[in-house]
Amino acid sequence: MESRGGVRTVVLMSTTGATADPLAALGELPGVPESVESVRKAVDRVYGHRVMRRRSNAVTSEAALRAARGSAALSGADWALEEVRRRSDFGVDDDARVVGAALRLTAEAGQLLSIWRQSPLRVLARLHLVAAATGADEVGRPRRAGEGVDEPLVELELPGADEVSGRLEGLSELIVAGGEAPALVTAAVVHGELLALRPFTSCNGLVARAAERIVLIGSGLDPKAICPAEVGHAELGRASYLAALDGYVSGTPEGMAAWIAHCGRAVELGVRESTAVCEALQRGAA
Repeated sequence: MESRGGVRTVVLMSTTGATADPLAALGELPGVPESVESVRKAVDRVYGHRVMRRRSNAVTSEAALRAARGSAALSGADWALEEVRRRSDFGVDDDARVVGAALRLTAEAGQLLSIWRQSPLRVLARLHLVAAATGADEVGRPRRAGEGVDEPLVELELPGADEVSGRLEGLSELIVAGGEAPALVTAAVVHGELLALRPFTSCNGLVARAAERIVLIGSGLDPKAICPAEVGHAELGRASYLAALDGYVSGTPEGMAAWIAHCGRAVELGVRESTAVCEALQRGAA
C-alpha cells in the first residue's frame, strides 16, 4: 500500500517488482476467499435454475433493466422499477438523464467485452462518452488539471490529474497482464479504484459500476449477465456503499477485504433478484 495526494490505495502503478500479481494477493486477505466461494456457489445455483435452460435471454434482459435502475439509484435517481420500464424520455430533467445514462451503459457494456482485456482505458473512455452523451470537450477522456468533478455523492479527497493518469495506467497494465485473481477481486478493485479516482468530470459512479459489470461478465463468472451487482449495491444502501468505499481508499488489509466482501454481497443480492425473476417466469407471472 502507499499514499499519494493523501489518498491511500493499492499500488497499481506497475505490475513489476516484488509483487507481480497484487490482485491475487488481495484474494488471500482474511475473509476474501470465503466471499469468493460464497459468490461462486450463488452464481452456480442461479445458472442451474431450470428456467435458464430455455429462457435465459429473458432473464438477461430483466437483469439489465434492474441493474440500470440500481446504478441510477446510487447516483441519486432512485426510481421505481416500473417507472424505469415504462419511460421513454430520459432527457427531461437531471434524474431522467441519470437513469437514461445507466440504461445506455448497461446496454453498452456487453458490446465492449472483447476490447476490455486489450484496452481497458479505451473502454472507460467509451463508457464515459455513452454516459455523458454530449459533445463537450471533457467527455470521453480523463480530467485535466484544474477541471472539477460533478460527483456529489462521493465526497472523498479528489486525486490530482497526474495521479489519476498514473493510476489508470497501472490499473490498465494489471488488467492487460491478467493473473490469477478471482473475478470478484478484480471487479471490486476496478470499481473501487474508479470511484476513488473519479477520473472523469461526470458520471464516475455509473462508469465504475459498468466497469465492474464488464469484469464479472468477461471473466466468465457471469457470462450471461444475470447477476447484477448494481441491484445489490443499491439494496445495501448508499451509506453502506460509501462506508465500504472508505475501506478501499484506506488501503489497509481490513478495509480492502471489507470492500471486496461488500462487492461480493452485492453480487449475491443480484443473484437473489434474478432467482426471483426465474421463479416468476416459471410461474408465468413475468
